Amino acid sequence: MQELIAKQSKSGATKPYSTIATILSVLAMGLGQLYNRQFMKGIILLAVHAFTLYTVIFKLPHAIWGLTTLGETQTQLKKVGRLYQQVMGDHSVFLMIEGLVTIFAVILLVWIYALNIKDSYRTGKLREQGGVPNTFRQTVSFVLSYRFPYLILAVPLAGVFFFTIMPIVFMILIAFTDYTAKNMPPAHLLSWTGFDAFKDVFQLKGWSTTFYKVTLWTFLWAILATITGYFGGFGAALLVQQKRIRFKSFWRTLFILPYAIPMFVSMLILQNMFNGQFGPINQYLEHLGFNRIPWLSDPTWAKVTLVIANFWVAFPVSMLMIIGIMSTIPKDMYEAADIDGASSFQKTRLITFPSVMYSMAPLLIMSFVGNMNNFNVIFLLTNGNPINSDLQFAGDTDILITWLYKLSMGYGQYNYASVIGIIIFIILSVFAIWNVRRTKAFKEDISS
Repeated sequence: MQELIAKQSKSGATKPYSTIATILSVLAMGLGQLYNRQFMKGIILLAVHAFTLYTVIFKLPHAIWGLTTLGETQTQLKKVGRLYQQVMGDHSVFLMIEGLVTIFAVILLVWIYALNIKDSYRTGKLREQGGVPNTFRQTVSFVLSYRFPYLILAVPLAGVFFFTIMPIVFMILIAFTDYTAKNMPPAHLLSWTGFDAFKDVFQLKGWSTTFYKVTLWTFLWAILATITGYFGGFGAALLVQQKRIRFKSFWRTLFILPYAIPMFVSMLILQNMFNGQFGPINQYLEHLGFNRIPWLSDPTWAKVTLVIANFWVAFPVSMLMIIGIMSTIPKDMYEAADIDGASSFQKTRLITFPSVMYSMAPLLIMSFVGNMNNFNVIFLLTNGNPINSDLQFAGDTDILITWLYKLSMGYGQYNYASVIGIIIFIILSVFAIWNVRRTKAFKEDISS
């Protein structure tokens, strides 16, 4: 290297700062910055390099061992005199989490290592062109002035990583183990079982029957809840916006009250109202000469009750959004329709509905996705009941998310719950990505 520099200096050629800095950065993070006279940045990167070596040498092997074996020493009771003392062994869940954190940390450090090489090369090129590298204070000032949005976005990005990505990866790993209430750590060690839980859900009779029935009801529930909420809001918006309707602000405020009340309170009230024995709705039906209706105890009526309850809390939002969209429709279109002799129904069908639907279509898809994951209404109103003995840990009104809750929190079937969670994640992700890719903003961003 020294001979190459000497030859180039004699011939009048530019010194290969970029080559030397890059080679030094490959050897150790920070050496290239020190060579480029960026001393503070070099010291910081050298500290990061030392931490990287410590992680790779001491932490990574244990993390790989933990993820591979999920522990080898089981917790035991050891007799000490007349007493028994618990001797803690390996905790499979902790080993799994520690392994994930370590591997993700190594990936982050490798990314910093690559940026370090890139930075050294660019600074070396700047020196070859006669430029002066930035000082540490200038670098900090540049980041705060021109990279401040990235700096702020790093905080929620870290939150997304630790509270979204990490749990998803952990959930995926749990699906490939035998993690149930019977062999829960630390008393027992977990073991990898491959795709056994997936095979049971799709092929084993008890599990597959439950899965297909619950999935079918989940889609049917999402469709009915979305349609009733949308058309209920559309009808309320049309009525409120009629020219002959007075006190429009009063009616809008009145109709928004079901949404303003917390859903927890609304569902508890509706649960008491639809109670088959002492609920006021059945009492009123009896006074009118009708028989009592098993609103919550019959499978079919329980599903009808859920749709009615969801309609009550969903239509106000659709109504407000549709009123806002209707206010943007040009009045000239209605005046031209009046001149052509169009009826109110024709104006609604040919002008209002297409205009509203054009703006509401993406929101309807997201509402459908949200209803597929609508835990609150199902859990608070019916808790997935009535109970069905033919189903595995599920009731007649359970959807996938409430079934997952029962499997994990109620019956300790964590591996099967993870399988259901993966399926829910895939379904919702497909709809969400498809919906985002169809939006105008996404298409404009791609074209630009």
